[in-house]
Amino acid sequence: MKEVMKEPTISALLIVFNEEKNIEDALQSVEFADEIIVLDSFSTDKTLEIIKTKFPAVKIYQNKFEDFTQQRNKCISYAKNEWILFLDADERVTPELKAEILSEIKKPVTRKAYFFKRKFFFMGQQVNFSGTQNDKNIRLFKREVAHYDESKRVHEGLSNVGNPGTLQNYLLHFSFDSYDAYYKKVIHYSKLKARDLYERQIPYQLFKQLSKCCFNFFKMYFLKLGILDGRKGFTLSYLSALSSFKTYEFLKEEYA
Repeated sequence: MKEVMKEPTISALLIVFNEEKNIEDALQSVEFADEIIVLDSFSTDKTLEIIKTKFPAVKIYQNKFEDFTQQRNKCISYAKNEWILFLDADERVTPELKAEILSEIKKPVTRKAYFFKRKFFFMGQQVNFSGTQNDKNIRLFKREVAHYDESKRVHEGLSNVGNPGTLQNYLLHFSFDSYDAYYKKVIHYSKLKARDLYERQIPYQLFKQLSKCCFNFFKMYFLKLGILDGRKGFTLSYLSALSSFKTYEFLKEEYA
């Protein structure tokens, strides 16, 4: 008797905090998944109300935020399916990307993980350069490799995914709708990165702080062609430099 192949199944995961502006569009873009799980860090806005009202099938859990790696691994622990699709609340799976995902995971032989190329939007406008032209992140992977490297609190990555594939259709990344929102992210991430450096016993050095700050601006604005993005490119390059500067400021505080 011929064995019937089981259809591959997907768990779509999101970690969120105060995402009332984004959550509805994000969840709509992954409604094709077999289960959707949201891990919330005790939002104080209408995020949970929107989910419960408009997406009753979504499984909601809550956990105090410590860092991104811990939160992602916690969210993975609730997933039941063969494939994990991780989405940030400010990202959107397009219909074309959805079709490619479903086609790819049904192939007889697949990779264990896949990069998604991203189109980046800042303050409602698409950014074409400033390093975003090469922007990609692993967003789809098998549950067997679903564990984020705990040595990194931010810019987290999977521990062991071998040789990932890359899907051709783009994930849309609506990063920030205001300068203030991006600035707050820079400060938050800088504190987490500083803590990582401190635990690795990386010393604070003024020269390194200033040189990294200047180089990051130069790299994004000139080498990665941020200058072609006009004012957006200058702002993003400045914030990249600020991130390095603040990371070492917070590292100095750790040693104080």
